[in-house]
Amino acid sequence: MPERVVLVGYGPVGARLVEGLLPAVREGRIDLTVVGAEPHDAYNRVLIAEYAVGRMDRAGLDLGDRRVAEEAGARFLLGVAVAGVDRTLRSVRLEDGIRLPYDRLVLATGARANVPTLAGVRRSAALDGDLPRGVVALRDLADAEVVRAAVSAGRRIVVLGAGVLGMELALAAAEAGAEVTVAYHSAAPMNRTLDENSGRVLAAAAVAAGVEMRHHARAESIVHRYDDHGQAWFDGLVCADGRVLAGDLLVLSCGVGARTEIAARAGLAVSAGVLVDGSSRSWTDENVFAVGDCAHVADPADAAPDGRVPGGPSGLIGPGWRQADRLATLLSSGASAPAPAERPGVVMLKAEGIDVVAGGAVDADPFAHAPGCHGPQVTIWADPARGAYVKLVTVDGVLTGFVAVGMPRTGAELALLFERGSELPADRSSLLRLDAPDAGMAVVADPFAADATVCWCNGVSAGAIRDAVATGEPTVACVKAATRAGTGCGGCVGRITELLAREAVPA
Repeated sequence: MPERVVLVGYGPVGARLVEGLLPAVREGRIDLTVVGAEPHDAYNRVLIAEYAVGRMDRAGLDLGDRRVAEEAGARFLLGVAVAGVDRTLRSVRLEDGIRLPYDRLVLATGARANVPTLAGVRRSAALDGDLPRGVVALRDLADAEVVRAAVSAGRRIVVLGAGVLGMELALAAAEAGAEVTVAYHSAAPMNRTLDENSGRVLAAAAVAAGVEMRHHARAESIVHRYDDHGQAWFDGLVCADGRVLAGDLLVLSCGVGARTEIAARAGLAVSAGVLVDGSSRSWTDENVFAVGDCAHVADPADAAPDGRVPGGPSGLIGPGWRQADRLATLLSSGASAPAPAERPGVVMLKAEGIDVVAGGAVDADPFAHAPGCHGPQVTIWADPARGAYVKLVTVDGVLTGFVAVGMPRTGAELALLFERGSELPADRSSLLRLDAPDAGMAVVADPFAADATVCWCNGVSAGAIRDAVATGEPTVACVKAATRAGTGCGGCVGRITELLAREAVPA
């Protein structure tokens, strides 16, 4: 008898798991049923802002191939919500009353947008998605269509939140012709990734690109306008100091929270997400697994006496895909490999003409430790008038955190050194010279060495890309199809293109 696997959630991570299970499905060893709340096939949410501003067509978001999976024997129930899970009977109950028996249950329910406390917006909107007209969170295709219409019409867009996704949307929308204002509580944007000084350099670059930046803007409520049919629409965001940021559309970019409702109602342990071990297996039930943005990977031994568990979902597509790959192997063969430690991710801002890259913790005080003393050592170089800033944090000479704004070659070099856990050159200023007009292509470490990672989401090296090009066509599309590089956050497409150019073949 085949093992019955029910997968709840058909987003990017769920689609990756389906792909990994297909050999076992074809061989009749696994009976796979996929339940998805959205009626659409799996699509890449990470790139949804690209679609919303008109940089990408709808087909560019597609992931996986449901037709191939169905031909292999997988069943899909899309546009259907799960009402509950009976772990005693091992069955999933759908909202229409249908019950799906399982031997193994996988939750890939992802995350939902956080809805801040605003007068005029119901807190329950975070659960049911019933936001006022003219307010979206840009988490699904329906939201993207609303933003796309506003951008194409050159409307006034207010973005609440200045994280990496909010800034990418704001800059892209402004470039496409929309009037954009970004409101955020902190002194500078991207404050969870950048230090304050680099954030200010980014803010200045955004203003130069046509985005109005409103720092220390504590949003309190929204005001409405009424159309000819008496329907209320968003008309402005009211801040604590009385300012009203007028707009036609409010985009909430205030982070996300794991969707744990199904797991919690089923009596599974949850914290910042569904608590699972390194094999993605639930702490509570050995027949239940969780992957992706809903999964909180932790060791039960790390739980505090009060029940608190450190960590949480990574929020990045790369770790979710790696979880799906390992779980597919476990469910297909029973073989379990320990999850490798995930290095802190490198964050790159995708924006035309604005180069921002950062990794690790960068909040260390440059004057906290004297030279030669134990502790992090900090190096800073700044030229804010020209939009350039670099900060390096090292421990025993090894790079543990960095940020580079307006220094693309330096940023690429630092990303490589950070990934490898390498020591920095004794002369830190040599890194800054990489962006000098006469620097040529000289680098401290070759960013396209065979073992250098080009795509962090999928862990694809420069050598693997060269191998793919040698056996296929020298195009970015070929590289994506053969290696998956460039199919995640999209931040590596420029590096793929540069690698192809360096190999003296047209990109």
